[in-house]
Amino acid sequence: MSAPIDPAVRIGHVHLKVANLSRALDFYCGVLKFQLMQRMGTQAAFISAGGYHHHLGLNTWESLGGGPPPPGSTGLFHTAILYPSRAALADALRRVQRAGHPLDGAADHGVSEALYLRDPDANGVELYRDRPREEWPLNPDGSLAMFTRPLDLVALLAEAGVPAVG
Repeated sequence: MSAPIDPAVRIGHVHLKVANLSRALDFYCGVLKFQLMQRMGTQAAFISAGGYHHHLGLNTWESLGGGPPPPGSTGLFHTAILYPSRAALADALRRVQRAGHPLDGAADHGVSEALYLRDPDANGVELYRDRPREEWPLNPDGSLAMFTRPLDLVALLAEAGVPAVG
């Protein structure tokens, strides 16, 4: 049996096809507060958290004015954006709520807490935070016991000290 992938491997960035670059930037930079690192006219933009060259590439190279892929087709299910703390995830929820952007769902997976929504091009977006490893649920044999339960959004906001949008 071959050795598993190096544990230091990370997924570096994602490029999303969008129909309208300005609209996508309004969501990712305006609502989620990513930083615009570089823009290539009306065709592409590269955005990040913390000044990295880019975590997300947004482009219209093959999708200008297009619509989302039809249900039942293959493609990206969602882009998962990892927040460093529960408070940071709560702040993201507050921003999404203030923008009037609907959630598709919110879940507690035992190992993480996640918010699910769609960007303006109907690309799936997961905003989540991981729990510390020592809090992960385990089966009696020590294997991971992830689950999906509703996430209490009011408690998330309250416990993180973020005021709810009213």
